[in-house]
Amino acid sequence: MFSPVLLVAFLCGTLPALLWLAFWLLEDKRNPEPKRYIFFTFLAGMAVVLPIVLPLEKLVEMQAASVGYAREGLLVLILWALIEETFKFGAAYVAALHWRVFDEPLDAVVYMITAALGFAALENALFLASPIQNGQVLQTIITGDLRFVGATLLHTLSSATVGLAIAYAFRKGARARRRAAVLGVILATALHTVFNFFILAKGGSATFFVFLVLWLGIVALLLFVERFKRPVLNYR
Repeated sequence: MFSPVLLVAFLCGTLPALLWLAFWLLEDKRNPEPKRYIFFTFLAGMAVVLPIVLPLEKLVEMQAASVGYAREGLLVLILWALIEETFKFGAAYVAALHWRVFDEPLDAVVYMITAALGFAALENALFLASPIQNGQVLQTIITGDLRFVGATLLHTLSSATVGLAIAYAFRKGARARRRAAVLGVILATALHTVFNFFILAKGGSATFFVFLVLWLGIVALLLFVERFKRPVLNYR
């Protein structure tokens, strides 16, 4: 049944992610990717949230609770991060990275970020649905702002880490790219876990510090992206 609340939550969650996507696509304007692959990758990132990622995360939470392990425990946070990073990579791989359209190093970063933003868009919408339904306008604005500058950036940065790892191995063969993808997912999981630990376990006192680190990470990511935009074949 159609629900205006869900529509508003979906739009509020999706539009900021689309703004970020437009920004990152400008970084690849010299040799832009086909729009249909960008579209499919964004949808693939969204598609893994409800049927796969959330049930697996709920299963981890239930198993942890059954043995008396805290929801904010480090092992739970690691598993949650690993699930999300693995399936964001899987979405990008299925939609684009195993097709011929993946023909230059920067493409790995572009498609990983696209999948991450699709994932973040639906995740944001789910977070916003409850306060919107309860008429909590201020809470909706606060939640939306935090998701826009916090969690969305985290998904972007962590998935871009995977993309960068693959990009550096792009000209070293398929086996090297597979190893790079595994290493990238491990690094992204570590980054994601640290973020979740400080936000969930440490609370508001760590928010400013975590957001500062995220923004610095985005600046560093832009510098790496600029390196791949140069007409140089050696990325060592």
